[in-house]
Amino acid sequence: MRATDIHSPGRPSRRFRKRPIPFCPLYVTLTTALALCTLTASTVPFPTFLRAQSSETKEKYVPLGAFLGSGPEGARRIARFADWLGAAVTVGHTYLPGDSWKAIEGPPEIIGPWARWTNADPRRMLVLNVPMMAQNEKRVPHPIMSLRLWQGAAGRYDERYRTLARRLVDAGAGDAILVLGWEMNGNSYSGQCAPNPPAWKAYWRSIVEAMRSVRGAKFRFDFTPARGRDTIEWTKCYPGDDVVDIIGSDTYDQPNGATFDDYVNEPYGLRHQAEFAAAHGKPISFAEWGLFRNSDNPEYIRGMHRWIMSHDVVYQTITDYCPHGVWSCPENPRSARAYRELFGGVPAPAKPTARSGSTHRPSSGTGTGAAAPRVTSASRSSVPARS
Repeated sequence: MRATDIHSPGRPSRRFRKRPIPFCPLYVTLTTALALCTLTASTVPFPTFLRAQSSETKEKYVPLGAFLGSGPEGARRIARFADWLGAAVTVGHTYLPGDSWKAIEGPPEIIGPWARWTNADPRRMLVLNVPMMAQNEKRVPHPIMSLRLWQGAAGRYDERYRTLARRLVDAGAGDAILVLGWEMNGNSYSGQCAPNPPAWKAYWRSIVEAMRSVRGAKFRFDFTPARGRDTIEWTKCYPGDDVVDIIGSDTYDQPNGATFDDYVNEPYGLRHQAEFAAAHGKPISFAEWGLFRNSDNPEYIRGMHRWIMSHDVVYQTITDYCPHGVWSCPENPRSARAYRELFGGVPAPAKPTARSGSTHRPSSGTGTGAAAPRVTSASRSSVPARS
């Protein structure tokens, strides 16, 4: 989504007045029958995304975080977010600016604070969104986009990404998860796939190979389209199992009036993501998710919790500013309560003696040596520098 899309008007919550219920034999009969039906129905299996939360899913810890700002301020806010949530926050999520190639090479003022936060606890991981083109939000005619993608596929920009890889490794973030060219199936970014899918896929491969060639690099690459079809089916952009480690989805509560079941079953929706990933032997992720078109909607929070807890998810990070968030957005009090109830109070795994990250390691790569121990078009406006 563009910046102009994310300020939908809020919708006030309904208010109900409780009324006393007079004694009625028919009422007792009906409620008893309903209870018996409920007990009987509990033996019938429900779809995964509709199952009620169990003690097992409550105790399962999926690495979580929140986008709280791109620069040092974002890293500093994590401690307060964790205190509010009552759970360990083990994922730091930020974005490289896309306004210039120099910015894509990794400004020290962004890489440094986030690498220090990550390295302070071996359970932590850094998720970094990396643009595929400079002037990433500039409107560019498709023929020019197509030409630039072919230039990238031919290696024109490889040294830019090797520079980024060296800076990450030197900062102790050589095992970061890189969300490269996110939401490529849309039309918000100049690195989009639709103008030339074969060139886009070849360019992705060139970037991955360039970054993996850097000594000490143990990056994982996250292929993250926006949920749904958008301007092109995201499966047409998939660059290959050998250059993808995780299959993600940026998923927001839209369109207006849709249900979580709609998000699961729409073409190229959540179910398609999970099945596609399983078929390719990959785990999934949610680098961006949050509220949007349906105002304060705790049912969406509950749906995402059920979905995350019942799938092989490497990490998930909610976008936490209005209208999407739950901590820093006072417009969503019911969703905030649901988020704390569901994601809070679950202990993170014990600290390992060395950085272990996820059990899902990079699919391949030529980088040698050991790594140091250890936001969207869909949500843009109030937070700067997240191209």
